[in-house]
Amino acid sequence: MDRITGWQLFVRAAESGSFSRAARDLNLTQPTVTKHVAALERQLGARLLNRNTRGLSLTEVGALYYDKCKEILERIEDADDIANARQGQVRGTLRIGTSVAFGRRVITPLTLDFMKRHPQLNIDLSFEDTYVDLVARGIDVAIRMGKLADSSLGARFLGTNPWVTVATPAYLKKHGKPRAPADLTRHNVLIYSTVLGDDRLHFVRGGQRPLSVAVHGSLRSNNLSAILHAVRAHMGLAALPWYVAAQSVAAGRVVPVLDDYALPEQEIHAVYASPKQVPAKVTALIAYLQDFFQGEWWLRKI
Repeated sequence: MDRITGWQLFVRAAESGSFSRAARDLNLTQPTVTKHVAALERQLGARLLNRNTRGLSLTEVGALYYDKCKEILERIEDADDIANARQGQVRGTLRIGTSVAFGRRVITPLTLDFMKRHPQLNIDLSFEDTYVDLVARGIDVAIRMGKLADSSLGARFLGTNPWVTVATPAYLKKHGKPRAPADLTRHNVLIYSTVLGDDRLHFVRGGQRPLSVAVHGSLRSNNLSAILHAVRAHMGLAALPWYVAAQSVAAGRVVPVLDDYALPEQEIHAVYASPKQVPAKVTALIAYLQDFFQGEWWLRKI
């Protein structure tokens, strides 16, 4: 058995917690993965994985062996990336992590276009609204919103994610159009709880001091599509990322309000495990995303 192949199959089985998922990820049959991992255990004379009805788990020896295999495989991939970069090639598997709404609406179509430009590249795209351990999950690059905490991770600024306050013309005709942030206290403001957890909206206007307004409404949700749907149903106003509202604004379904006041923008960053050795495939994706997130990207058709 090719030892490197055995390591690759063992690592993927350990990370996925299932021989069948590892086989699917690597485009192999389950018996092939099971056979290679069992052969590796026979060579070592040690059990690496516990098997039960709930899936796979690392033994104590297996956990130590996993760490070493993972390190070796990353070094091999780094060496391949260096060689590929010298020839201008982007290939292999690129694992990308992103949030659910931003990932579905923005990162997914961009990733598909990036794949068309690099046909030798495979993508593993995962969606989670909580930050995950990139190293433990084997993620090459994560697209994250907001200010970054100090860490040992590498990071590159991609652009900004602006927000806008919107409502339908029908709602504004019935309830009146707010002229200043303080007017929102008299309106039904629908809350995206993931970002606006304290039920306050923060505005800036020119060089003036920021304004903070406590708001209330009949709907709170951690899902942006649900909030947009409620706005389009004339239920109230909402602060939304421009990329979520743009299509509805262009169609005239909703209109921006408080045009003289700006909501804080979120920074968009690409985050990766090590700032020292950045694989060519990660560098290529970052360059592609930086180019896209220039100017008023949220108004472009993605």
